[in-house]
Amino acid sequence: MKRIFGAFQPFAGKLLGPLEQRLLQDLWTRGSATVRELVDEGDHKLAYTTVMTTLDRLYKKRVLSRVAEGKAFRYSPRYTLEELQKMAAENAISQLFGPDSSSRLPLSYLVEILSGHDTKSLDDLQDLVERKRRELRSQQKGSQSKRERRS
Repeated sequence: MKRIFGAFQPFAGKLLGPLEQRLLQDLWTRGSATVRELVDEGDHKLAYTTVMTTLDRLYKKRVLSRVAEGKAFRYSPRYTLEELQKMAAENAISQLFGPDSSSRLPLSYLVEILSGHDTKSLDDLQDLVERKRRELRSQQKGSQSKRERRS
């Protein structure tokens, strides 16, 4: 799990700290919780104000949602683990390629990293690229057909 949080930069532009990660994991497990529930039922020996401040930070980073429940808030994750992983990957790749990068160098980095794991990763990447090419070609043919019918 640490790998995704290292690359994930929420909307506020800051990395998630270890306590934020632990509390987010607790919320994924529970679905939702109040500060009191996390303090009373959690494995960590944390002060109420520490948990409250940390959850408020996650809310301000737009990682959590909250609804009023009496005098407290009930917090729940805005994203699943998979959604955060996707966001982290998109962010890392966007930073690598940059807004106007036309260099093939970042692609070679990706290939090198994957080849360091195993050849199956390279095969998987090739399969994904080929599948996406077929999808894009199919979309292009569909767009061409529509334009031809309008003409």
